Amino acid sequence: MGIELIIAGVAGIMAVAILIFGVVSLRSERQTEVEERLGRYTSEYSSLLAQFEEANDERLANEPGAITQRLDSALADREFAKKWRTQLARADLKLTVGEYFALHIIAGIATFFVGWLLIFGNPIGGAVAGFAGLFFPRFYVARKQGQRLRSFEGQLPDTLSLWVNALRSGYSVLQAMEAIGRESPDPTSTEFKRVVQEVQLGIPMEAALDHLLVRLPSEDMDLVNTAVNIQREVGGNLAEILESISHTIRDRIKLKGEIRVLTSQGRVTGWIISGLPILLTVFLYFVSPDYTGRLVENRLCGWPMIGVGLGLIGSGAAVIQKIVNIEY
Repeated sequence: MGIELIIAGVAGIMAVAILIFGVVSLRSERQTEVEERLGRYTSEYSSLLAQFEEANDERLANEPGAITQRLDSALADREFAKKWRTQLARADLKLTVGEYFALHIIAGIATFFVGWLLIFGNPIGGAVAGFAGLFFPRFYVARKQGQRLRSFEGQLPDTLSLWVNALRSGYSVLQAMEAIGRESPDPTSTEFKRVVQEVQLGIPMEAALDHLLVRLPSEDMDLVNTAVNIQREVGGNLAEILESISHTIRDRIKLKGEIRVLTSQGRVTGWIISGLPILLTVFLYFVSPDYTGRLVENRLCGWPMIGVGLGLIGSGAAVIQKIVNIEY
C-alpha cells in the first residue's frame, strides 16, 4: 500500500510538472511570437524589411520551408542579402532571401537545359544560356521596382490633393494619412498604411516617413518628407505647403513625360543596335550551323571573340542609355 501511494504521488508530481512546463512553454512561445511581430515595426529598418521574408504557417510546416529557413539563416548576415531584402521590399514581393537565391539557381539550371537540349544542342551553348538565366530574377525584380515606383509617383499629386483636403477638413496629419490609406489605390494605400502602423506602434513620424522613402526612393516623396518634417519642427500651414508641392510635382511629371517622348527614339535605337547582332548570330546559327558553329567550337579564337563582342555590345548599350538619360 505504501509503495502504491509513493508511485501515485510521484506520478501526480510528474503530471503537475509536465502541465506547468507546458503552460510556461506556451506562454513563452506566445510572448516570443508577439515580440517578433512587434519587432518588425519597433526595431531598426532592417527588421522592418524582414516582414517581406515571413512565410505562412502551412509552407513552414513542410520540408522545403525548413530548407528555406536554413538558407535564410546562412545568408542573413551577408551584404548582398541586405541589398536583396531592400530590393524585394521595393518590389513588394513576399519572398525571403533564401527563396530569391533559390530562384537564381533554378532559373540558371532551367535555362541551361533549355539552351542545351532545345536551342543550341550542345552544353557550351547551354552554359551560356544558363549564365544569362541567372539574371532573370533580377531583371524581374528590377522591373517590378520600376513599375511600382512609377505608379507611386504618378499617384502622388492626387495623394497630396487628398492630403490637403483632409487637413483643411480638420484632420490631423496621421488621420489624413489614414484617409489616404483607405481611399488611394495601390501602392500608395499600402505604403501609407505601413506608415500609420509604424507611428501607432511608437516609431516617430520622421522615421516612419524615412522608411517609406527607403521602400520607394522617389525624389518627389523626399520633397514631401522634408516639408512635413520642417512643418513639425517650426510650424506653419502644412496644407498650403503640400498644395504648392503638388503643383510643382505635377509640372515635373509633365516635364518627365515630354522628355521621355523626345528621347524615345534614342532609347529604342539603342535597344535595336544592341540586340541586332545577337539576334543575327542566333539566326545564322540555325540557318547555317556549320558556318556559325565554328565560332562556338573554336575555344582559342571563337570564345574570346564572343566575349569581346558581348562586352562591346554591353558598353555601347550603356553609353547610349547614359546619353538619352537626361537629368532634370
